[in-house]
Amino acid sequence: VTGVLKTFLVEPFVPHPADVEYYVCIQSNRDGDEILFTHEGGVDIGDVDAKATRLSIPVDSPLPAPEEIAVALLGSIQSPEQRDALCSFIERLYAVYVDLQFTYLEINPLVVLPGQNGQPPQVIYLDLAAKLDQTAEFEVGPKWAVARADINLYASAKPAADAAAPKDSAKGTPEIVTSQVDLGPPMEFPAPFGRELTKEEAYVQELDSKTGASLKLTILNKDGRIWTMVAGGGASVVYSDAIAAHGFAHELANYGEYSGAPSETQTYEYAKTILDLMTRTPHPDGKVLIIGGGIANFTNVATTFKGIIRALREFRSLLIERKVRIFVRRAGPNWQEGLRAMRELGETLGVEIRVFGPETHVTAIVPLALGKKAVVGEGFKDTSNSLNQIPDTSAVATPSAMDIDGGSTRTPAPVPALNKPAPIPAPSSGSGNPASSSAPWYSPFTKETRAIVFGMQPRAVQGMLDFDYICKRTTPSVACMVYPFGGNHVQKFYWGTNETLLPVFSSLKEAIKRFPEVDTIVNFASCRSVFESTTEMLGYSDQIRTIAIIAEGVPERRARQLLHAAKKKQVLIIGPATVGGIKPGCFKIGNTGGMMDNIASSKLYRPGSVAYVSKSGGMSNELNNIIARSTDGVYEGVAIGGDRYPGSTFLDHILRYEADPGCKLILLLGEVGGVEEYRVAEAVRVGKIKKPVVAWCIGTCAKMFQTEVQFGHAGALANSDSETADTKNKAMAAAGIVVPETFEALPAILNAEYTKLVNKGIIVPAAEPEPPKIPIDYAWAQELGLIRKPASFVSTICDDRGQELLYAGMRISDVFKEDIGIGGVVSLLWFKRRLPEYACKFIEMVLMLTADHGPAVSGAHNTIVTARAGKDLISSLCSGLLTIGERFG
Repeated sequence: VTGVLKTFLVEPFVPHPADVEYYVCIQSNRDGDEILFTHEGGVDIGDVDAKATRLSIPVDSPLPAPEEIAVALLGSIQSPEQRDALCSFIERLYAVYVDLQFTYLEINPLVVLPGQNGQPPQVIYLDLAAKLDQTAEFEVGPKWAVARADINLYASAKPAADAAAPKDSAKGTPEIVTSQVDLGPPMEFPAPFGRELTKEEAYVQELDSKTGASLKLTILNKDGRIWTMVAGGGASVVYSDAIAAHGFAHELANYGEYSGAPSETQTYEYAKTILDLMTRTPHPDGKVLIIGGGIANFTNVATTFKGIIRALREFRSLLIERKVRIFVRRAGPNWQEGLRAMRELGETLGVEIRVFGPETHVTAIVPLALGKKAVVGEGFKDTSNSLNQIPDTSAVATPSAMDIDGGSTRTPAPVPALNKPAPIPAPSSGSGNPASSSAPWYSPFTKETRAIVFGMQPRAVQGMLDFDYICKRTTPSVACMVYPFGGNHVQKFYWGTNETLLPVFSSLKEAIKRFPEVDTIVNFASCRSVFESTTEMLGYSDQIRTIAIIAEGVPERRARQLLHAAKKKQVLIIGPATVGGIKPGCFKIGNTGGMMDNIASSKLYRPGSVAYVSKSGGMSNELNNIIARSTDGVYEGVAIGGDRYPGSTFLDHILRYEADPGCKLILLLGEVGGVEEYRVAEAVRVGKIKKPVVAWCIGTCAKMFQTEVQFGHAGALANSDSETADTKNKAMAAAGIVVPETFEALPAILNAEYTKLVNKGIIVPAAEPEPPKIPIDYAWAQELGLIRKPASFVSTICDDRGQELLYAGMRISDVFKEDIGIGGVVSLLWFKRRLPEYACKFIEMVLMLTADHGPAVSGAHNTIVTARAGKDLISSLCSGLLTIGERFG
């Protein structure tokens, strides 16, 4: 990797013998922090892991006494003075490491010079590398700012601040007061070495910082032929994997993702940025744009596609000139409308656009776009209604030949059948769910599970209640909501087609007291407050068995503290950074599973035989879809969250599935980063897990990128070779886990394993129950175009029904962009069209002349307002007359 060095540290030269060079490193892991020390430092240090002494500090445990540090780490140091100096330095170094929320800190070499003239030895660190936890900025950002302050510029302010600061008795150093944030610049987190942020990457980063949604862009090869615009953190990795697996990693131009329900305008700006980059240079073979994504949980596909379509129209001539071909695959809320609009665009844009929905595998458009054969898998037969694979073809179809429901009008290539094809889909007769309140440890969710939703999340609550209704639960799964920022009240929701009221409490204590049957909490608190709120929830561990933490961006140290506190109290934590989990026919967490149409199509209203665990929430919906098409359906599914330290691990849930008699087949979707997959592999190898396991780690493309790329999830980054997706896939296969060659082959492998279990009689398919009727909200039905009603209020000049205000059909953003002025705005609102510039100037002149309307208007105005409010004539007249006084003339 080559790059430009911009920062230089100029330090005094320190002459010293080689025998006073040491190495010290502090690193964090799931169980705590670890200090490594070796007597040999410098460039020739060799294998640190093999030769270093180690000291482990468990989560929330203090650093051991100096004597214990000396015994554990400094046994090879002969000089008592040097040993004492090193021991004191390590103590202070670890205090700083914890206080400033480092995740890694390495000093090599650390030099200890003997003291002169009775002075203590001098400790000097000659080279240092460290990583800070960026998610902890809201907690320790002020301390980072002080550390970055220019000591010369702020020298006069610092002594006073230090003198006023309270002393920390444990460390003997002044605490940094948060009000000192103005004494230094905020921390800057640079791009990986070798890749400077481009103007476009910086712009998307700025967009991302201003929204609750997620917008990411990394330019890999500005002259690349293949560009992607993918929705979802997990899906974005899967698409990059598929492109690399077909041998086109060198042509992949960008990595990025948009997720978390961005608005039409935000999606437009994101799409416009990518299209601008893509169309700058030609390619002899033309270019390919892949607009992909998983099955969204709550992002409105039609809304985001409106932004993308708007950008595509703006770049129409350049798209034609650069011979761009576009391939679309998307699903989720309102996907039919979104794909219909995209298909219609293809008929008028003059650019080939091929459109597919959830009937296709998530990455099936990749080989189609690249002219390669789709990997369906030998023996795979998808018999689900209206769900057909993309045909194995590299032929180009015209946009008019595309069919949203069936993918392509071409007949799929015949697929050889298995010897005994398994009936698909049908729930297993052994998939019953315990219904008693005293459920076994392996079954946290049953038909009787009731939950408290922490936070004002009406959409998530309504989704949970709708799921309960179509699963024919007798009692709603949501007992109440807790919202600390308001008083106690009730909130209106639907139970089927009837309205019902749910209580909302201002304190968790009162909610727990009122509903003693609740054993689950869905915590929607923000990353800033989730540590405190979850800690409070753990105080009720005698009643609460499961807590789902939805928030992203929880500081790593706080996440580790929570998971260890929960372990002590035997509470199951799902998350942070998760969409939750689902137990078909029983219970779902928050927005898991997406909209009701997706829940119905994936048959999540009744249990199947396959249990899965994933990191990605969006990809968990894809797993629901794959399992429904390949087997008899989902038994249980959990997304543990994409952060580096999730509250529960893959193995925690797989051990539950192993013990649960209703689960017959286990599916694991891991990803690059972390080592939890090895624990699963070891459990399979030693026979702790006996049920068949199918697994795949996404992120295999990472090895093909020249610089470090941070994928969509915080934990999706390999810190060593052992954390790469390829290495983990090989290790799992070696342990006896069934691992496909690519993610595209996963449905076929899963279908083959399911068929084996059916043939052995382990899974006994049962008759498919009648699909439930799904109530639909009026507002959503109107957005889908299913119903119509006369408007209660008609405005011919202004329209605020969409995400952007319209003046006589002109977007408010264009009003400002074109600087039409007050006269132009009045022409749109009064005359319903753009008037010539001279007319707009005349309107503005009239407004200037009449801006001071005189002193006698207020009385008349108040008379009118009172009359419009429905008061009688005398009251209205008095209102106006009483306004007139000395002030008004």
